[in-house]
Amino acid sequence: MADLQDNSPTTTEVGQEDGLPDDPFPQEPCAPDEETLRRAHSLLAGHPVADGYSGLPWALRHLPWYDLQLGETAVDTDMPRMREGRVGALFWSLHLPEGLVGDRAVGATLEQLDFVHSVIGSHPDGLRLVRTAGQVIDARHHGRVAVVLGPAGAPALDDSLGILRILHALGLRLLTLAGTAWASEAGLTRFGEEVVREMNRLGVLVDLSGASEATVSRAAALSKTPVLCTRSGARALRPHPANLPDDLLAELGAAGGLCMVPLTAEQTGATVRDVADHLDHVRVVAGPDCVGLSGTYDSGAAHPRDLADASRYPHLIAELFRRGWSECELSLLTWGNVQRVLRSADFTARAAQHRREPSNARIAELDG
Repeated sequence: MADLQDNSPTTTEVGQEDGLPDDPFPQEPCAPDEETLRRAHSLLAGHPVADGYSGLPWALRHLPWYDLQLGETAVDTDMPRMREGRVGALFWSLHLPEGLVGDRAVGATLEQLDFVHSVIGSHPDGLRLVRTAGQVIDARHHGRVAVVLGPAGAPALDDSLGILRILHALGLRLLTLAGTAWASEAGLTRFGEEVVREMNRLGVLVDLSGASEATVSRAAALSKTPVLCTRSGARALRPHPANLPDDLLAELGAAGGLCMVPLTAEQTGATVRDVADHLDHVRVVAGPDCVGLSGTYDSGAAHPRDLADASRYPHLIAELFRRGWSECELSLLTWGNVQRVLRSADFTARAAQHRREPSNARIAELDG
């Protein structure tokens, strides 16, 4: 599947000047009734959104000045809108522009990590850097949005497990396996498999959005921790190359993985109903334990009507209530499934570190 890395600093709502064609079959925006919207807010108060992909760090780097605590109109995500949208955790993307490889990719990723530490440090009343599932819960109890660092792109490793360990020590918790010779259309090489094992040992989650079908299948079977697809809808509904076909969705569900459906017009459609259709489909094919949300805000993507920024999650949850989703299923969708995956990664890493030494495998030795 094609890699998803659109890093322009701003996003737009469908129907604005975003360069996309108008929806040939426009629908009226889906406005939930007040009671259903109230139910959505009530559910999210107890089970906030764990957003699987935010491009905010890259977007902020293009701004001369910003204040996320008071509000920032130049981006889609700030503290007032996250409070309104009931966002409790964010995965902050460290993806880079296409074409950066080797030392340049490593250096740029380190700069990104330095920058996000600075952003979080300058917003202590709203944001908290977290490394474990327990820290996510603690941040929520203290009224902070938990920030999980990643996904980063596999080229940031420069084919070195030592660099993976350094990035992990700096806070990285999610890596996308795509864009390298060891995670290609042909699948994982022996070195690629060793990367997955070392990620399991460290507690770094495997992201497979944008990876080839062969890589998705092999990584899902190999990983001792559930894998994620942080930006993947259902290809049966929309034939985008980053969306997953039903057979891979079923494999992901059987492996306990998580498909995080993006709120983007290109992948999931122009309306709230279109996004809800993808969530319905993934729930049926992979199971309610294997579906999550990925705002994909501030990534340069155009968003469906009524889902223009991070404040709009209650409108999506209201639509799912209208479709008959139970409170239990919705609590898994918004918060529970991400917590399950994070807890599994923590447990697996603790167990593996007692029985497995850091790997010194080299790509030349395994794949040369």
